[in-house]
Amino acid sequence: MVKCPRCGYDNISSSTYCVNCSYVLSGSPTGQKKGGWKMGTAKKILLIVGIIVVALFLFSFIYNMSQPSNEESLNVVVADNNIQEGSIHPYSVKVIYNGTWYSKSGDLNYPVEKSGNGPMSFSLDSASWDKVSVYVEKTDGLSDPLTVQLLRNGDVVGENSTTGSTNQITISYMS
Repeated sequence: MVKCPRCGYDNISSSTYCVNCSYVLSGSPTGQKKGGWKMGTAKKILLIVGIIVVALFLFSFIYNMSQPSNEESLNVVVADNNIQEGSIHPYSVKVIYNGTWYSKSGDLNYPVEKSGNGPMSFSLDSASWDKVSVYVEKTDGLSDPLTVQLLRNGDVVGENSTTGSTNQITISYMS
């Protein structure tokens, strides 16, 4: 039996606290933590900063992996929920003419100039998704017909031809 020094109650010898007054009996722990972390403040701060850096790295990795690639982000979902696959350069121009020609095409605010001799196809990397303009003119004065096609993802969305006396063609397309 262990006698409580505060109230004098007789407690069992294995008691840590007095049953009567809850006083800590001799030979028992005095409120100190056993097995606690003995770490300085600087180490605790360093640990917290390390955890934050690892969390940001993981968040960044997961975010980047969940984003679509350029090719995937250029796909268009139409009203009937079908996906029309795009490409990096969805628009292209096909010039059908046996002589020399000059063109301005693409975005109305940032047209790209191109010239050539004979039939040629070229992509419009500056074209926006909703508005495209194509202007082609003969530069050699021949009376051969000039045909111009505007293609979007390989499909003809605009076409125009000249007669022998006309030297220029304009195609405007809005999706």
